[in-house]
Order: sequence, then C-alpha cells, then structure tokens
Amino acid sequence: MDKTTLRQQLRRRRELLRPEEVEIASRGVCRQLATWQPLTQARTVLAYLPFRNEIDVRPLFAERPDIRWVVPRVDGRRLALHPYHPDRLVLHRYGMWEPSADLPVVAPAEIELVLVPGIAFDRRGYRLGFGGGYYDRFLPTCPARRVGITYEFSLLDELPTEEHDQRVQWVITPVQIVVCSWRIYAQATDV
Repeated sequence: MDKTTLRQQLRRRRELLRPEEVEIASRGVCRQLATWQPLTQARTVLAYLPFRNEIDVRPLFAERPDIRWVVPRVDGRRLALHPYHPDRLVLHRYGMWEPSADLPVVAPAEIELVLVPGIAFDRRGYRLGFGGGYYDRFLPTCPARRVGITYEFSLLDELPTEEHDQRVQWVITPVQIVVCSWRIYAQATDV
C-alpha cells in the first residue's frame, strides 16, 4: 500500500476515536514514559502539542517539572523550538496549538530526547506523518535520541519508505515500548 492511502486510512481511524479512547491511550503512554530511563535522565525534552487525536503527552509536563519541556512551532518549512508555556500558545492556521514566536528559541543541540508524534510507525523506526516533511527535515539537525509516540493500531511491521525518511530508536504505544531494529536491519542489508 502506498503512503498516501495508508495515511488516509490510519488518519481516518484515529480521527474516529472517542475522547475517552484518546484519554485512555494517552494515560497509558504517559504512565510508561514517566518512569522510562531515557526520559527520567533527560534534562531537556522536545515534546509536541496534540493535534487531531494524537496521543497527549502534556500530563508529563506537570508530572515531571524537573524537565525543561520544549515544543515546536511551524516556521515556514521548518520547526522552530521554544520552551513550553501554557499561557503563551497561539492557534496556527492549520488548527494546531503552538508556542508564541516571541518566546526564546531553543537550539536543536540542547535537546536530549525527542518525542515524535506520528500517524504510524513501524518496528524499524520509520514514521508516517501528515506528509509535510517537517520532522524529516528537523531530525537530522538534532543529535537527540528519538522516540515515536503512537497508538497500538498504528504500530505496523513495515511502512513504505523513501530516501529522506527519518527513523526513531523507540516507539511507545499505550501498551508497549518497542526497541526499533533499524540498526540491525541496516547492517543486514549492507552485507
């Protein structure tokens, strides 16, 4: 199945989730993340603000006040990073909340862990997003470890990929933490 068709199918399924289903899934992911060692050891974490029934990781912001939480803002064709301030959010023309542009900018090099939203991920760490390429352009600029966040039904064995697609090292769903096998897969295909 091609990316466009798969994206449409999975987006439709996610957008049909009832609010209580989104809340239950979000609690499951946050419960796992709250005590997960890569998160507990990080001082600066890039998260995201939920959009169109994405898993909501914002409860972690209050639960882990020792972490400097950073969120992205769409700036042309790239993502700009800003500290999270709940009273300094603006509504983007695409309908998602993002930090105000007048907040201080955080350099990608300061980020230690990135929580990456996605419509789907596969077990190799590949991601299927909304199709704008923002994370595929951003992730190569950031040396942080990468964690995909998605629903259990959106974790697939294999996604269609292209040369520019970026990978994550882990995928966390409401019921599991998957260590992505992309390094093993890459070594096997290099032989």
